Amino acid sequence: MGKLFTRDTQAIFWNNNKTAIQRMLDYDYTIKRETPSVAAIVAPTSGNKFEKFFWGGDEIMIPLYKSTAEAKAAQPQAEVLLNFASFRTAYDVTMEALNIGGFKTIMITAEGIPERLARGMNAYARELGVVVIGPATVGAIAPGAFKIANIGGTIENIVNSKLHRSGSCGLVTRSGGLFNELSNIIAINADGIAEGVAIGGDRFVGSVFIDNLLRMQENPDVKYMILLGEVGGTEEYKVIEAVKSGKITKPIIAWCIGTIAKYYDSGVQFGHAGASANAERETAEAKNKAMAEAGIYVPATFNDLPAKIKEVHEGLKAEGIIGEIAKSEINTVPKVRRPKQFICTISDDRGEEATYAGFPISDVATPDTGKGIGDVISLLWFKKQYPKWATDFIETVIKTVADHGPAVSGAHNAKVTARAGKSVVESLVTGLLTIGPRFGGAIDGAAKYFKYADDNNLSPKEFLSYMKKEGVPIPGIGHRIKSLKNPDLRVTGLMNYAAEHFPSTPLLDYAKTVEALTTSKKENLILNVDGTIGILMVDMWRALGYPEEEIDEFVASGTLNAFFIVGRSIGFIGHVLDEKRLAMPMYRHPMDDILYDVKKAEKID
Repeated sequence: MGKLFTRDTQAIFWNNNKTAIQRMLDYDYTIKRETPSVAAIVAPTSGNKFEKFFWGGDEIMIPLYKSTAEAKAAQPQAEVLLNFASFRTAYDVTMEALNIGGFKTIMITAEGIPERLARGMNAYARELGVVVIGPATVGAIAPGAFKIANIGGTIENIVNSKLHRSGSCGLVTRSGGLFNELSNIIAINADGIAEGVAIGGDRFVGSVFIDNLLRMQENPDVKYMILLGEVGGTEEYKVIEAVKSGKITKPIIAWCIGTIAKYYDSGVQFGHAGASANAERETAEAKNKAMAEAGIYVPATFNDLPAKIKEVHEGLKAEGIIGEIAKSEINTVPKVRRPKQFICTISDDRGEEATYAGFPISDVATPDTGKGIGDVISLLWFKKQYPKWATDFIETVIKTVADHGPAVSGAHNAKVTARAGKSVVESLVTGLLTIGPRFGGAIDGAAKYFKYADDNNLSPKEFLSYMKKEGVPIPGIGHRIKSLKNPDLRVTGLMNYAAEHFPSTPLLDYAKTVEALTTSKKENLILNVDGTIGILMVDMWRALGYPEEEIDEFVASGTLNAFFIVGRSIGFIGHVLDEKRLAMPMYRHPMDDILYDVKKAEKID
């Protein structure tokens, strides 16, 4: 009961209706909302992660999700679902949302949901205490707080109709078009509306007149109410009973359109599925008469409605029930807006000091801050503040992979390029270009395959069999020199650190069972440093609470290899500077190290 929406209300928008969403955001900007009213968009067929929209002259990003469940889990504060699905899927979308829970209001724009389904859906929502607006509606609005999609029309019309700030009238209609028309009439003849709902034109809608009027009775901002009904249905009689019983005490102005129906020989349906009288008491004339007899303010004709609104409003002002509405400052939406070509979500250099994920550089750069390279990486790569054990592990990884001598392909390339007289940058790049599946890629591969095996509960034997069928050597297993009897101290150091500081290491524990099997066949088939890093990175992310899907995304995107790239760049630069310092000449590979097998070329006729 009480207010339907506030300035903090946020919605999940089902279906990426860009025009309707932009209208909501333009309204938010106009009324100076602090947060966008659309928290997320459900777009089941989209491959995008977000959609850009204008916020005044600037742009913001609204996240996209594949399902309502995913969107609700990511945006639990969003209590409104705006269901813009077609009439074929709108029922399923609504029922799913009701079962997910956490929604206070669901709006359904689709027209023509089968009546049997609509009745069941509405009854279920009522059971759960969820307000359903629609089907077949343009929505609702709490002026100065929140508006649904296209209700109220353009920003110009909204401001002209005083829908940018709260008035004193509660408006309930069936028709969306007439809702806009009445908003304008109320603005001209009174001080605007405090809350408005277009309940929808289908015969069976979720929240009916009485539901909304009873809520407005409890809303302190609503001083009087206007009901615009139509021919067909008997919902207006529930309002009559509520007025007679004293449940509704605030003044109501009402009119049912469709009085012309009496001049037709047979029943006529007026636009909406519900706008057809099946009995005398469903006619507009009968309902208008009954409402007037109950003490509701009913004009003689629709054309007399503006005067009646003015009369009631002026009377309430004279009684002191309605006071003066303070002028509301608004933003002006720019007429011309240009979309941005680049997006940056990790750093910002527009202020007095550049920031890393919202932190000024001075907060992380100097030794007295207690922050290190691991902290900077956690901010710029993951937009998170990692705990010290995790940032220290990242730094340990970078130090561990920094160099592996001059003979590896990357260092060799960097040295050869430096000896050709190229700059540090050019020489570094030639070394970095060798990093991939055969050099450094084992970190990615180890994380990928060991995680797959662990996720699918493969025994070590099943894992080896799986890799054999894939035709892929197990990444992260095997070393040219090191073995069980001659362990790699880098691996020992990483494992010791994890044992002491990680909350748990389930993937490493699994990898050790695989190592026990591989070393039983050959002593040097040990977990090597690349494998240990990749596996422990997965354990780190799990301990930090990342969902498995996001960890899979890190692995697939090459995030793990990025640690190798950063670390090995230190070594490559060292080798390049070493060549420069020694003033080494141009390198030429010795001829006796090349197998020449050059035969005379065949002639093609």
